[in-house]
Amino acid sequence: MKKLFLGACALSVLAAVSAHAADPVDAQRMVADIKTLSSDEFEGRGPATEGEKKTVAFIAEEFRKAGLQPGGDLKDGKRAWTQDVPLARFATKGPVAVSVTAGGATQAWTQGEQIAIRAAQTGVDRVTVKDAPVVFVGYGVTAPERNWDDFKGVDLKGKVALVLVNDPDFETGEGDFGGKAMTYYGRWTYKYEEAARQGAIGFLVIHETAPASYGWATVKNSNTNEIFDVIRQDPTKAHAPLEGWVQRENAVDLFRKAGLDFEALKKQAQTRDFRPVTLNGVTFSTDYAVDAQKVVSKNVVAVLPGKSRPDERVIYSAHWDHLGVGLPDARGDRIYNGAVDNASGTAALIELGRAFAKGPRPARSIVFLSVTAEEKGLLGTEYYADNPLYPLATTVADLNMDGMNLLGPTKDVTMSGDAPLTLQDDLIKLAGERGLTFTPDPNPQAGSFYRSDHFPFAKRGVPAISFGAGEDLANGGRAAGKAAADAYIKDKYHQPADEYDPNWNLTGLTQEVGLFYEMGRRLANSTAWPEWKEGAEFKAERDKTRAQRK
Repeated sequence: MKKLFLGACALSVLAAVSAHAADPVDAQRMVADIKTLSSDEFEGRGPATEGEKKTVAFIAEEFRKAGLQPGGDLKDGKRAWTQDVPLARFATKGPVAVSVTAGGATQAWTQGEQIAIRAAQTGVDRVTVKDAPVVFVGYGVTAPERNWDDFKGVDLKGKVALVLVNDPDFETGEGDFGGKAMTYYGRWTYKYEEAARQGAIGFLVIHETAPASYGWATVKNSNTNEIFDVIRQDPTKAHAPLEGWVQRENAVDLFRKAGLDFEALKKQAQTRDFRPVTLNGVTFSTDYAVDAQKVVSKNVVAVLPGKSRPDERVIYSAHWDHLGVGLPDARGDRIYNGAVDNASGTAALIELGRAFAKGPRPARSIVFLSVTAEEKGLLGTEYYADNPLYPLATTVADLNMDGMNLLGPTKDVTMSGDAPLTLQDDLIKLAGERGLTFTPDPNPQAGSFYRSDHFPFAKRGVPAISFGAGEDLANGGRAAGKAAADAYIKDKYHQPADEYDPNWNLTGLTQEVGLFYEMGRRLANSTAWPEWKEGAEFKAERDKTRAQRK
């Protein structure tokens, strides 16, 4: 997930000067790499496509030219430039027929318009649902530690559930789920997992822009494309047969025809007394074929061995993938170039490799990890974290980059979600040395902590953060930064319009990547180990391996 406040805008190009004289990074080289990676030739960098082959070859070659060593899988006793990531790929095949019956009348819904159905990930070659009853299950949360159960023993077998996005606290900003800041219970990924546990034939998430933190265009483009997953022994334990999103107005219409008040029920769902409600007279039907295949995608991995403590490693990460080729936009453009998301982070990763390879050799090793399938659910990083090439116990930290600053210099830095880590303290100190303030995540309700590639490391105990430039632009302040962020989300995020722009302001890119460079340099030359703070949910997992760190 991107830092939502970043993106491209039409500002005049300024000279790309470093924000700090000691930062050996070059914005012109980075923007040249962004332009290449986001060109139509790379076909939107979809995993398991010709675009992937070109992308992986380009990144590996740039790492080689920088003077780094291959850090991937061992093959014949030697490290390769890549780590194989086996995945399952699912795509709808042919038309997706959808209809709803309400108030005695049947209406067809169009895939991508009223509804966005994901290709089934249960291993079947066809999904057929005929006149399934529809049940509203509130926020779809089972949280025993909060004494919260939205299901109350309802039998969902053979039924389709409608579920709200985000947490029960989102509307009011207060309650049992941390207020506006999203918990994992608010993520649509959790809701689909819960659908499988509850035995529902399907979950349809009701899309509302504010609690989702993005518009319908993002939902449509992300869910009607190919779907990827890790290869599971029993996929039905993680996925219901039917997963998808429905436009708010269409859901409201179903409630009305069932004699129910959507807003009143949503308010009830914000309390632990809520009970599931059947939409009387409403049924759901769909029929579509599924093409399921096993594929092998690639993480690209480079290493700069440490001078004195090579077995201790700092990781820089960024995902190389985007959405590939998908539904056309209003201009007929079908290539989702992903310039900001995340050709920019990939270019920054490559440039950091160049900078470290040419500079003094740090004490600890540095790993440059360019991961696949982030857009499909952080799958490349999940695979690495489950199958680490280097022990997680002696991984110092992961510093993740996703959506770099192309707006111009800022007066602050910020985080993707809250990170109760000494790493955050280190970032604040470093920013202060450079005259920058720290701003907490300006959009905590978006759940960004759970949506970037640092998260698979974090949940396994590795200190891990995604950070970057804030919204407080040197030219225009917070108002200009927020306006640019909102415009990016509305008009470009996960859309073909996220393309190279010659009007980018490169000074902010230099400033931001310079901060990443110095943060990693200090970690790589330190003898200290970053720690989770008391009360952090991942501290116990890290503490299990304390004896392995000197």
